[in-house]
Amino acid sequence: MANKLKIIPLGGVGEIGKNMTVLEYNGDMVVVDCGLIFPDDDMPGIDVVIPDMQYLEENRQKLKGFFITHGHEDHIGALPYALKEFHVPVYGTAFTIALIEHKLEEARVASDQLNVVKPGDHVDLGCFKVEFIKTGHSIAGAVALAINTPIGTVIHTGDFKVDFTPIDGEPIDINRFAYYGSRGVLALMSDSTNIESPGYTQSEREIGPTFEHYFNIAAGRVIVASFASNVYRIQQVADCAIAHGRVLCFQGRSMEQVVQIAGRLGYLKIPAENIVKVEQLKRYRDDQVCVITTGSQGEPMSGLFRMATATHKLNIGKGDLVIISASAIPGNERDVSRVINQLYQKGAQVVYNRMADVHVSGHACREELRLMMELTKPKYFIPVHGEYRHLFMHGQLAEEMGVLPEDIFVAECGDVIELTVKKGRKAENVPSGSVMVDGIGDIDDVVLKDRKILSQDGLVVAVLTIDCETGRMVAAPEIISRGFVYMRESDDLIAETKAMLVRETRKFEGADRSDFGNIKSGIRNTLKSFLKNKTKRTPMILPIVIEI
Repeated sequence: MANKLKIIPLGGVGEIGKNMTVLEYNGDMVVVDCGLIFPDDDMPGIDVVIPDMQYLEENRQKLKGFFITHGHEDHIGALPYALKEFHVPVYGTAFTIALIEHKLEEARVASDQLNVVKPGDHVDLGCFKVEFIKTGHSIAGAVALAINTPIGTVIHTGDFKVDFTPIDGEPIDINRFAYYGSRGVLALMSDSTNIESPGYTQSEREIGPTFEHYFNIAAGRVIVASFASNVYRIQQVADCAIAHGRVLCFQGRSMEQVVQIAGRLGYLKIPAENIVKVEQLKRYRDDQVCVITTGSQGEPMSGLFRMATATHKLNIGKGDLVIISASAIPGNERDVSRVINQLYQKGAQVVYNRMADVHVSGHACREELRLMMELTKPKYFIPVHGEYRHLFMHGQLAEEMGVLPEDIFVAECGDVIELTVKKGRKAENVPSGSVMVDGIGDIDDVVLKDRKILSQDGLVVAVLTIDCETGRMVAAPEIISRGFVYMRESDDLIAETKAMLVRETRKFEGADRSDFGNIKSGIRNTLKSFLKNKTKRTPMILPIVIEI
């Protein structure tokens, strides 16, 4: 395996989000994307989850820089954490870099090595020569990467779809992918998110008539919820609203920020006189108002959620038409359903993806993925950006397209894929996984386990007062329960627990003071078994021994 190229996914395989891939050749290393994922319900108190970057820390002298395919959180969200540690250049298109700058400002992380590129540009870092290729996605400035290495070219598609009629008028650069395919592509790393969907993804323009229809029939206010980063969708809604004589009001912190950034860079073209603040809406009739807001995923602090729960300056009610222009991300279905129900309870008319074409995906469907393979004709294929079933099915498609089974690598986080011109293999694993972050820093599994116990079964504190000379109990034990049982309605259980503690403590009478640690451990174990036997629950046990 001399002159081998290592490709190491640290995130984005076996999961949706947290995308991060290392490419390494001899003494040089570059990273594609640096994203996060939002916590599951079983991660109480966790703000975000980022990739474990231990391997980068161990090889920091090799790291040359980061290449970012686009500005979604699952591709840029971990950069503030990475750039605290690694002072290396970052490359992305104008909109992507603007979003990164904003994230770094919020995190108070300084970086003077953010570099704006455009499709067609080339960047040399170490032995890697990278070209940025225009693609289509649900955010402005999305690119694929042609990473030219000493042993061949690796194509990384990023998130993409094939849209020949995009809103910005700049379709995916099919010719450039074909160019590399004609020269020979060593490996293709391709977005797998929509592999289960047959056919082709709809063009963004195809939902325009649907918006036109609902604006035509709306008698009151129109409220549209969408991803803040989807500036193409925002532009479509804005154009439709202005054509129907409506002013625009943007709500939600991220929505307002993205609109400001996109407007400054020219990605959004909305006349300033058509935009009003929420306080100004009372000057207009309901049929002259369009609100574009965050909250398409039912997020509790989003604009739409607060409007639906009457905790916003602009509360939704009878006569309003709400269009949720997004599909629920896996795991968010319950939150989205809850918001829709609340909107109906308020008397609003609600339109969402199951009812009408108000959203199109930003990811390639099966036939577009087939086209990408046909254009690039890779020797090796590495599916990325998907759960394991997506990667597996994408690997099957590659085999259908003629890639040899031994040249298809369905990877897990931390796998090292070693490639030469003639042969590829999976080698040893590197440290990988997830780092959970809350407001005070990184959280390990032990802390998370404690939080789960507290959230599910509560806490029991046992306070014991012991003579430090004799080890004898000098006062009745105290029991404090939080989230376990209601003390006033559990007199019998509390009395039994106190009696058990008295019996248990007598076992330690005469013990040396140095054994008090063992006393606490013994009480914890006995109390845990006792309460589990009595209640079938296992609260967190916190024994406190007071020495007098």
